[in-house]
Amino acid sequence: MDFDAVIHNGILVTVDQRMRIILKGWVGIQAGIIRAVEVSLPDMAPPDARLTIDADGGIVMPGLVNTHTHLPMSLFRGLADDLPLIDWLNSHIFPTEARFINPDTVHRGTLLACAEMLLSGTTCCCGGYFHEDAVARAVAETGLRAVLAQGVIDFPAPGVPDPTKNIVHARDYARRWKGLNWLITPSIFCHAPYTCSDGTLKAAKAAADDLGLLFQVHVAETRFERDQSIKEKGLSPVAHLDRLGILDQQTLMAHCVWVDDADIATISRHGCAVAHCPESNMKLASGIAPVTGMRSAGITVSLGTDGCASNNDLDLFGEMGTAAKLHKVATFDPTALDAASVLKMATIDGARAIGLADRIGSLETGKQADIIVIDTRAPHLTPMYHPDSHIVYAAGRADVRHVIVAGRPVVRDRHLLTIDIEAVIDRVNDTARDIRSSIDGDAE
Repeated sequence: MDFDAVIHNGILVTVDQRMRIILKGWVGIQAGIIRAVEVSLPDMAPPDARLTIDADGGIVMPGLVNTHTHLPMSLFRGLADDLPLIDWLNSHIFPTEARFINPDTVHRGTLLACAEMLLSGTTCCCGGYFHEDAVARAVAETGLRAVLAQGVIDFPAPGVPDPTKNIVHARDYARRWKGLNWLITPSIFCHAPYTCSDGTLKAAKAAADDLGLLFQVHVAETRFERDQSIKEKGLSPVAHLDRLGILDQQTLMAHCVWVDDADIATISRHGCAVAHCPESNMKLASGIAPVTGMRSAGITVSLGTDGCASNNDLDLFGEMGTAAKLHKVATFDPTALDAASVLKMATIDGARAIGLADRIGSLETGKQADIIVIDTRAPHLTPMYHPDSHIVYAAGRADVRHVIVAGRPVVRDRHLLTIDIEAVIDRVNDTARDIRSSIDGDAE
């Protein structure tokens, strides 16, 4: 077989059903698809290909999947740190969005976020925001794979000044992008049960179902949200969504920190997936999601970073290490959430959570070639006994050397190939100066 690309001389961490690790192997790619995942025989030269990538003994693995983020919020990195969620949102983020979010700034912030993710080994992300057409156009420029949702909220929002038009706007966006770009899958995202009415939640879910798309929603992120829901509706946020009839296998629930055993049973029964964002939850002091309990109940739990405004980076390597250690100390069990489980959460379980497990998330023949190469020739990665443990506990985003999405090289030798990142940084800094000047002016 003639290959377009071959990656060889690497440790293949396949994350397939058997979690195979091939200590020296090669991957063959043709037309963006993985066509071979093989052991390298002694003295065997790599097969011929138009592009040959020498992994130099490093780790070759599926690209990481970030299942919860808000890409343009990279513009707000560090803007309002060390605050409770409700104060952070209502007093800082929402007012700043109202003044500075437009298609141009959204485009800038999205390019920056995509660059950060690609350079740190994330090949696919899922999330939502406003002006999502501008988000999708920017993502398409970078070559990242993504599930991108138009945000829905019941008050005036960027690009949707009349909240009675929120569902129409979301549906129109989703129709435009469905099938338009094969790397981008549209979605619809209701912000939360406390910012969206029952009617809005049901209408948004119905619109997503009509188009066969993923429905996303923040759920039970804080104790305040849970307490408010019980006080006003007599139900937990999960039970409330269940009563509305919008929980199913096409529903992705972000956070799920304040859920009890009954909520977990409900989520499991309906086949919903959960996006776990440990660093954002820690930084906002929201709490610790009962991930081990959710996984024991058969729920697909994936990993997300959330947006840069509440986490400050989009680094899934850091998120993996944090998740693994957080749940050990939370349960007082060093065996809780072992490295292999966390690795799956960041790859194949992430793909499963967003409906793409048949296409990405593992190194298997027939899947899309979303692949990263980790450079392990470094003191902090020497020696290496268990590659999966190394990925979770020792490797970092700076160790990512090569990134391929759908067979296309997008990062080569740590350099982004698809966009001019220096120009993007300059434009984002221009926006940041405007935001800073506005804040300083308000303080006077």
